[in-house]
Amino acid sequence: MKLSPDKESIQINESLALTGIPPETFEYRLGSRSALEWVIDQYQVKGESDPNREDDPGYIVRLAGQVVRVSIETARIVKSLPNYR
Repeated sequence: MKLSPDKESIQINESLALTGIPPETFEYRLGSRSALEWVIDQYQVKGESDPNREDDPGYIVRLAGQVVRVSIETARIVKSLPNYR
């Protein structure tokens, strides 16, 4: 898996790309990178490996979608919190 330079799509493999990633996805961060960037790093294809689980061929696509959704919702909630500084 590889994130495009403009961060608008993820190339899952040679025949599958997920496009239309909202920019808000990258506002929620885990340390120095976004949750989606962390997942992409952890599920890198190395050699002939497949990032999907053997029993679930759509695992990575669903995982990426869930991470995008949770990241956007978390960023929205954090923005709505009052500033107590």
